[in-house]
Amino acid sequence: MSKHKILFVNQEITPYLEETYMSKIGRYLPQTIQESGIDIRIFMPRYGLVSERKNQLHEVVRLSGQNIIIKDVDHPLIIKVASIQSVRMQTYFIDNELYFDRKFILHDKNGKFFSDNDERAIFYAKGVIETVKNLGWAPDIIHCNGWISCLVPLYIKTAYKDNPLFTNSKVIYSVYNDKFDKKLNRSFTSKLKSTMIPNKEAAKYKDATYLSTTKLAIEHSDAVVIGEEDIDASIKTFIAKSGKINFVHPQDNFGSDYIALYERVLE
Repeated sequence: MSKHKILFVNQEITPYLEETYMSKIGRYLPQTIQESGIDIRIFMPRYGLVSERKNQLHEVVRLSGQNIIIKDVDHPLIIKVASIQSVRMQTYFIDNELYFDRKFILHDKNGKFFSDNDERAIFYAKGVIETVKNLGWAPDIIHCNGWISCLVPLYIKTAYKDNPLFTNSKVIYSVYNDKFDKKLNRSFTSKLKSTMIPNKEAAKYKDATYLSTTKLAIEHSDAVVIGEEDIDASIKTFIAKSGKINFVHPQDNFGSDYIALYERVLE
């Protein structure tokens, strides 16, 4: 595995966000993999909750300045980086004032699901992939953690499938208990089409919900991780029937177990 490259596309990472079950995995899994001698890159959104001063974020000018176009509207992509010095681990942040400056992740202070989470997920997925393209770095494994990353498998397997950097990339999607009850914006399908998603695939996202988008993320992935025991029962059933390589997140010594999973997927 030491010659391979793994891209982590995360929803949460501590210490940039408060410690949660998901944010701790977002921190310690990449760290363990990096300490095994594997080349990694890590991404997460630059939510307004992330203190740029405390965490010493700075913009990478050579990677910033590109626009992500969603339904004929240009949205500037800003890339920032920060490092956890104690373990020499760098994180790339996808930033955009409209989508990520708010001090919340998927819900506002009253627990209301953001109406533009569909566009935020599109921007994040496209932002990560375009930045990796600009780095000229070809990942062997793309490991997605959390709902905000759910469109990465779709883009890798459709819009970017012929790009030389991603042609051989394998995608793993980790499912957590981050369910929401709202449907995504009605124009989600047309927004996907505007970002080069084929009509047939975009049509699957009509009346999109947490369950349907999660199942589609699994459908477009090569393997799936059950990140928590209490994920939705219908998703567990879908995983069991999918025929995909599946894996239950271990509680101890998970580094070696994940490396074994990555090796299995690459076979």
